[in-house]
Amino acid sequence: MTDAPNATASKNEAADLAAITHEEIFAGHLGGKLSVELSSPLETQRDLSIAYTPGVAQVSRAIAEDEKLAKRYTWTDRLVVVVSDGSAVLGLGDIGPRASLPVMEGKSALFKKFAGLDSIPIVLDTKDVDEIVETLVRLRPSFGAVNLEDISAPRCFEIEKRVVEALDCPVMHDDQHGTAIVVLAALNGAAKVQGRPTSDLKVVVSGAGAAGVACTNILLAAGIPDVTVLDSKGIVGRDRTDLNAVKADLAERTNPRGLTGSAADALTGADVFLGLSAGTIAEDLISSMAPESIVFAMSNPDPEIHPDVARKYAGIVATGRSDFPNQINNVLAFPGVFKGALDAGARRITEGMKIAAADAILGVVADELAVDKIVPSPLDPRVAPAVADAVAAAARAEGVA
Repeated sequence: MTDAPNATASKNEAADLAAITHEEIFAGHLGGKLSVELSSPLETQRDLSIAYTPGVAQVSRAIAEDEKLAKRYTWTDRLVVVVSDGSAVLGLGDIGPRASLPVMEGKSALFKKFAGLDSIPIVLDTKDVDEIVETLVRLRPSFGAVNLEDISAPRCFEIEKRVVEALDCPVMHDDQHGTAIVVLAALNGAAKVQGRPTSDLKVVVSGAGAAGVACTNILLAAGIPDVTVLDSKGIVGRDRTDLNAVKADLAERTNPRGLTGSAADALTGADVFLGLSAGTIAEDLISSMAPESIVFAMSNPDPEIHPDVARKYAGIVATGRSDFPNQINNVLAFPGVFKGALDAGARRITEGMKIAAADAILGVVADELAVDKIVPSPLDPRVAPAVADAVAAAARAEGVA
């Protein structure tokens, strides 16, 4: 019996990734991954006089008289800044702003590749919430949107909230909302493959950090009422007296069956396990879930449970890794979300725009859904345009454009 095409492709990709050498990786980052390119010619004296002095003075005078002209005659209206303090980078933790810069450069490169948006990384040598907010407020004339990245919880919640309130442009913490958008798309895809409504699913979210909170919120907003959240001490519920403000709020809005105890109590009979922590989950807990369960083991690079083990019990398995089927990757969401928001001139990114993005991601593969294809490939060129169109339409419909 031969491998199915998708399985063969996955094995080939895994082999290719395993063959990448230390030297290749560092060579690919030599000098950074970004550069600035000209959008106007600069070859002659005439070109110079138009692009710089004396011609540029006319444009500056016009903007001084009408600041709105900056959107047309500078790049700010389409420029996304990727902002981090380096406090929660990938699975590396608090490695600081300089060490986080290769990741932020990579994010900017993805904006350009998938959405055609110019983007620059800004890493801040402070973890002070007031200083981060103040810095972005002062820099506001230089950009059109803010992608917050790799900022630790619970500070990330306050920073995003305050930056959204302070600025009149799209702002999104991708670790929260990009993850949530793709998770919702993948869960909708999995439910469609299995022929059951998402509203009937019993979902367990493992992790009450940035991604866990955002995923919980979007699942509730999408009409999935039975969501139970786990942190390192067990089920987040109203019986707990050790919860911070964010978790206490979750306790009020989740766990409708009033479960108490550990992960074992939450997962027995559950339909969905959504792993968003750096921990592991025991095989016997996955085996205790309902038949044909759905397991999203998204910790990266080491999933909470190995996909091959999870498949012994689950009907559908997804991870954050590229060497297994059903990769849940934020690149499916954030390029199109920001492009759509900027296309519409949106002042903010709403929950409705995020749900529209999830629907658009799933729509790309609506006729191709399978157990090993519940979302598109991160490299699928159809995704970003579809997401951008859906987000822009939602922004207009909600009156934030």
